[in-house]
Amino acid sequence: MSVVIVTYQSEQYVGPCLSSVYEHADVPLEAIVVDNASTDASRRVIAEQFPGTSLIAMDENRWYTAAANAGAARTRGDYLLFLNPDAELTPEALPQLVAHLTSESDVAAAGPRLISPDGKAQASAFTYPSLLMTWLEFFPHPGRLLDSRINGRLKSLDDRPISIDHPLGACMLVRRTAWENVGPFDEDLLHYCEEVDWCMRAKSRGWKISHVPAALVVHHGGASTEAAPGPSLEQLYTSRERLHRKHRGPAFCAAARFITRLGLRQEHRRLRQRVRSADASDGARERLAAIERVLGRARA
Repeated sequence: MSVVIVTYQSEQYVGPCLSSVYEHADVPLEAIVVDNASTDASRRVIAEQFPGTSLIAMDENRWYTAAANAGAARTRGDYLLFLNPDAELTPEALPQLVAHLTSESDVAAAGPRLISPDGKAQASAFTYPSLLMTWLEFFPHPGRLLDSRINGRLKSLDDRPISIDHPLGACMLVRRTAWENVGPFDEDLLHYCEEVDWCMRAKSRGWKISHVPAALVVHHGGASTEAAPGPSLEQLYTSRERLHRKHRGPAFCAAARFITRLGLRQEHRRLRQRVRSADASDGARERLAAIERVLGRARA
C-alpha cells in the first residue's frame, strides 16, 4: 500500500492526517509526502513527528497534479491512496476501500464517504460536471436541487458501493494496474479536475469507478484554497475549461464558458462592493483579482 499526500502550507493538518494513516491503515504501507515549497512548519512536522515518511521537498510550488505524479512515481504498492492533508482516515476507511478493489477486479479507483469534522455529510460521489451543475454553482436556486443527482451528487440508497463517474479527489484509492494502464494525472490540469479527467480516461478504457459508503473519511475541506485563495480560484476555472475541451464538444464548451463568465461577473460585482469597505479581507481582494484575470482572458 502506498499513500501519496501533497502539502502546501499544511502544518495544522498534515500531522493528524499522517497519524490517521499510520493508526488505521491495517496493512503494510509506505507514505510519501510531496511538499510544494511550503514556508510554514509543514516539513518540520513531517520530519520530526513521522521520520518513517518519505518527504519530497519541491523547490517551488508546482501545484497539486505535478506533485501528486512525482509522489506516485516513487511508489511501489499494489494500491495508491491519494489523500489530501486536510483529510483523516477512520479505522475502517482504508480496509473497506481495499476490500472493494480486491473483490471487484474491473474497478480502477474508489472513493469513500466524506464527512466534516462536525459529522455533517459532504458530497463525495459525482457525475461528470454538466451545464446545469455549472449554472447551479453560481445561481443556486431552487436550493433543493443542490444535493441531488440533478446537481451531479450521487448517493447509495442502501450503503452498498455504487458506480460513479468520479469521487472527490480528497481521497481516492487507485489500483496499481489501472494507474499503469491509464497513465498519471494530466499535468495540464494544474490544481483541480485531475481526478475527474483520470476517472474519465479510466472509464474510456473499460474500467469502473466506485463510491464505497462504508469507508468513512473526515475532510476539513478548503485547506489548499485557504492557503492561496486567488491563485486557487484562477486554477479552478482554468482547469475546468481545459477538462471540458478534452472530454466534451465545442457546443458544450461554449455554453459552459458562457455560464461561467456570467456567474463570475456576478461574483465580481459582489466582491467589488466588499473590497470597498474598510473591513474587507485580503482573501476577498485576492479572489477579486483572480476573477478579473479570468474574465480578462475571456475578453482577449
